[in-house]
Amino acid sequence: MSRLLKVMLVAAEASGDALGAGLARALKARLGAEVTFVGIGGPRMAEQGVQSPFDIAELSVLGWIEGLKAYGIVKRRVADTVALGLAEKPDAVVLIDSWGFTIRVAKALREALPDTPLIKYVGPQVWASRPGRAKTLAASVDHLLALYAFDAPWFEREGLATTVVGSQALHVDMSGADPVAFRASRGIAAAAPLLVVLPGSRPSEIKLMTPVYEAAVARLKAAYPALEIAVVAAGTVAADVTGRVATWPFRAHVVGEDQKYAAMRAATVALATSGTVSTELALAGTPVVVAYRFQPLSYAIMKPFFTGRYATLFNHAADEEIARELIQDDATPGKLAAEVGRLLDDPAARADQAARQTAALDRMGREGRDPSEIAADALLRVIQTKNAGA
Repeated sequence: MSRLLKVMLVAAEASGDALGAGLARALKARLGAEVTFVGIGGPRMAEQGVQSPFDIAELSVLGWIEGLKAYGIVKRRVADTVALGLAEKPDAVVLIDSWGFTIRVAKALREALPDTPLIKYVGPQVWASRPGRAKTLAASVDHLLALYAFDAPWFEREGLATTVVGSQALHVDMSGADPVAFRASRGIAAAAPLLVVLPGSRPSEIKLMTPVYEAAVARLKAAYPALEIAVVAAGTVAADVTGRVATWPFRAHVVGEDQKYAAMRAATVALATSGTVSTELALAGTPVVVAYRFQPLSYAIMKPFFTGRYATLFNHAADEEIARELIQDDATPGKLAAEVGRLLDDPAARADQAARQTAALDRMGREGRDPSEIAADALLRVIQTKNAGA
């Protein structure tokens, strides 16, 4: 680029904030002072120079009923985001994940700034539900940065140019995560079975899942008195998780984000709310049982739209249920405890599941280039193509 480039990055959740920060770092590595950033994001993007005009925590909602309750806030924040775009007139806008929020921003920006390239970073999981969203996205943006090769055909069929960048979760560096030191620091014996519980990163997930996990772990503690428990408290919900776990009638080690990967590598088995952590656990070589619950009315509305066989990405990539998934009515304390107990009882089953998880990660592109670098390359190509056409 021969002139100062202004890029607008828009993220509405912690996961998107991390992706936006990675993209900003990659662009600065290429362009140095020749690129500046504006937009919407969280603390990680702020470290890269994106000063968000509002706190994105209020946009972290999941489910139809929850979305309806937050509609007023979402509508106002969409207007604020579009106003920022109009004021800053960036060379390109990157809309990261968070379908409900970013598709509204995309449509409004398309009307307000018709000549500005719009790039969607992470497409909706149309392979799992609502495939019609692929057509909606194709009509709203110029380019998609997809995480997985199996995403691309859904959008390319609708005429949307797509670059597969890979998932940042597949490139987490766990070399500094020491499972031996983690156990020693917590007073957990090297031979003791350790269950790591990852309840989620959204307030709604903590509210719904933590009581279920408490009841499941209570059953497991009764069956396995020597079982040690560690609960990961994601930064966005750390206070809530810590407060809830403090009331559990048995000891549980609360683990912050800084020790998450060490806890994963130290674990015998993990019990996790469906999300990116399942991929990270697979990278750590830890067999996992996956669970999820929605608000009942939200689930009743959403269930007909679920078309995929699996919620967990590596299960989808392998087209088999490598990790047991217990969703909604199946996510009961008894079933969760039984599945975790099965793995605790069978070292061969644990080793087999860990190996199959790793093989699925290879199919998802674990050995590729850093996704942020590929995303930066694609973004610059889109801008150059747009400028050449102009």
